Amino acid sequence: MEYFFQNLLTNVATPEMGLVVLFVCAILAATLLPLGSEPVLLALLAFYPDLLWPSLLVATLGNTLGGVIGWWMGYGAERWMAKHLHQDHVTVHMRALTWLKRIGPPACLGAWLPIIGDPLCVVAGYLRLPLVPCVIYMAIGKGLRYLLLIYGWQFLLPFIHA
Repeated sequence: MEYFFQNLLTNVATPEMGLVVLFVCAILAATLLPLGSEPVLLALLAFYPDLLWPSLLVATLGNTLGGVIGWWMGYGAERWMAKHLHQDHVTVHMRALTWLKRIGPPACLGAWLPIIGDPLCVVAGYLRLPLVPCVIYMAIGKGLRYLLLIYGWQFLLPFIHA
């Protein structure tokens, strides 16, 4: 694992590769894998502060694409479950699913949340919520999260080093 992080930081040291690594990490972090793209984003900005807006855009696009992958996984899971499971198993969490379906695509604004955000995208696909509005809400939520992270990092960093 140590070699992975050393290699990752070495690749982040170039602007072009740094944005590619950030994009890939952002995609993987938005799937159900236990990864985070935030350290890569902050490392890239530490090396190249002038890449603020491209980094924000790349991280948001990658993380949103990962959410779309989750949506499609949920869509496929619903079809598989309908074929292979009895109705008893499908109705176990009906109250939560009903609540989420009532909220609709705006629920995908919460896709940025830790722990529940990635499964939220999967459930949106499972419920067959419309893809395009879900993607728009995912992108807004994820973009705002990265923007707050960058703002907090730049605002708090001078106080930490003081």
